[in-house]
Amino acid sequence: MAPLAGAIIAGLFGTGFLGRSVGRRASHMITIAGVAISFIGSVIALFQVLDGQVFNGTVYTWNVIGDTTIQVGFLIDSLSALMMVVVTSVSLMVHIYTIGYMADDPGYQRFFSYISLFTFSMLMLVMSNNMMQLFFGWEAVGLVSYLLIGFWFKRPTAIFANMKAFLINRVGDFGFILGIGLLFAYTGSMDYVDVFGQAEDLSTTLFPGTSWNMLTVACIALFVGAMGKSAQVPLHTWLPDSMEGPTPISALIHAATMVTAGIFMVARFSPVFEFSSTALSLIIVVGAIGALFLGILGIVQDDIKRVVAYSTLSQLGYMTVALGASAYSAAIFHLMTHAFFKALLFLGAGSVIIGMHHDQNIWNMGGMRKYMPITWITFLVGTLALVGTPFFAGYYSKEHIIEAAGAANVWGASFAYYATLIGVFVTSLYSFRLYFVVFHGKPRFVVGEGGAQAKGRKDALVLDEEPKESPWVVTVPLVLLAIPSVIAGAWFVDPLLFGSFFDNVIRVLPEHPAMATLAQTWEGWAAYGLHGFVTVPFWLVVAGFVAAWYGYVINPELPGRIHRALPGINKVLDNKYYADWFNEQVLARAARCLGHGLWKGGDRGIIDGLIVNGSARVVGVVAALSRHLQSGYVYHYAFAMIIGMIVLLTFFVMTVL
Repeated sequence: MAPLAGAIIAGLFGTGFLGRSVGRRASHMITIAGVAISFIGSVIALFQVLDGQVFNGTVYTWNVIGDTTIQVGFLIDSLSALMMVVVTSVSLMVHIYTIGYMADDPGYQRFFSYISLFTFSMLMLVMSNNMMQLFFGWEAVGLVSYLLIGFWFKRPTAIFANMKAFLINRVGDFGFILGIGLLFAYTGSMDYVDVFGQAEDLSTTLFPGTSWNMLTVACIALFVGAMGKSAQVPLHTWLPDSMEGPTPISALIHAATMVTAGIFMVARFSPVFEFSSTALSLIIVVGAIGALFLGILGIVQDDIKRVVAYSTLSQLGYMTVALGASAYSAAIFHLMTHAFFKALLFLGAGSVIIGMHHDQNIWNMGGMRKYMPITWITFLVGTLALVGTPFFAGYYSKEHIIEAAGAANVWGASFAYYATLIGVFVTSLYSFRLYFVVFHGKPRFVVGEGGAQAKGRKDALVLDEEPKESPWVVTVPLVLLAIPSVIAGAWFVDPLLFGSFFDNVIRVLPEHPAMATLAQTWEGWAAYGLHGFVTVPFWLVVAGFVAAWYGYVINPELPGRIHRALPGINKVLDNKYYADWFNEQVLARAARCLGHGLWKGGDRGIIDGLIVNGSARVVGVVAALSRHLQSGYVYHYAFAMIIGMIVLLTFFVMTVL
């Protein structure tokens, strides 16, 4: 509740809504204190869970509908406790970072109110013990995401981006609520324990009027919700455009927390998904497509934040592959490690943007390591973790996902294995491309108009002053996030993947043996790290590094020649596989045609034309006919009364006889 209190105070009393009694300094102090309290409480809760204490209780009854009781309650087990620590720790770093990044923004208090409200919403999502409360948190993070993506609401691009995110997420949420409705209809309960306890019985139930398995339909509907929230193909197009929001939001929502809500949800519902191999096959194939093909788009991006955004899409694909392979613990493990190093990369990108006076084009940068040494070294740490360098956090989580895909027993597992394997090279290529272009080579900007003229570079970006290292409120979060980006993998891999951490929380059936197979060869984090230097993924990382180093440091003209030699492929990649074109020109046009038809035929034709105006016309016709009966002569009225009496008497006599 502390983040909610901070959001209310900063939002109501710092933005002018109820006055401006809370200033800029007070707003960030209050909201940071609220998140810090939540972080400390989350750490305490995690240690209590490790000691065997689990809480699952109802706070109050929200509504009673017939025999159904809808309650508000909390479930604090190993899964929710881990998510709470991840959410609050990253959120705390983002709150501190925001002091420096948004220092000159007029919406300072409003921004802190939004991010604090988001933290509360995400905590409600992961702590819920029933589907109703889960849906509340699910929609709340979507709402706050809409507000944050469009935070700079005077920019048309920001308005387009937040509306796009809102509409695409509504598509996913429609499937999500259908899945919840199906489970509720067949179990009669919203509570996790009741629903999960009946999953095996539901696995033999057919969907009415079809030969489909009811549980499979429910699982696919739930996964559609996850596809929207976690930006899976084809509901992924909103996430790159969401970079229109301020950089702290990119780190908090679109890298570390909100986009992982779908991953968390599927892992939480593992007792249900385990009984549907069809749903698991769909999940692993969708994840593999995203892991490989969305990562490729990162190679052709010029915006520093968009490169990291497509990296997020690819890594979410890896997590989804793990879910489809029934390696739920590996998915959550990668969710955790990814939260740290991807938040680090986004905040590092934001630090570079500050140094470049808010220019985001990587081709205007270069040589930034000598201007921003702390940002440089922490960004390098995040890059090494992302590509899966042995002993870094991302190595332990990503490597196990690839191996789990190879050991999975579902349709599409072979495709997922090779897609994630090739994706390692792709990840290394776009990551080191970004690193070398931004931090190495000669600066592509000039300082002052005189510098541009002296160097004969009229088209170069002109800065008023040289870039310099960001203030401590920006660099301290970078350093603090770099630490778990290095050690979190080795520290947590044993208990999370091969220990008892997720016992009685995640359920895996014997016919899905991926994690059991990996456990047979597990010898500890040190041996696994050393083994990484002789594996295929490591050499794919090296290949990506060498390709990026040669193409963007040694022979920087080579990428341009390759680009000109492959115009067809470049056109497809530049248009992002035409996913946006298909959404706008096909789906949106179809929706507009349907809406126009319903408006013309349904609203104007039937409702207005037939029901509303038609009834008025009927009244008018009746009134016109009745008017002729009103002659104004008393004997006409008396005659009508006599005729009426005769008719009534005749009816009465015939009824009696």
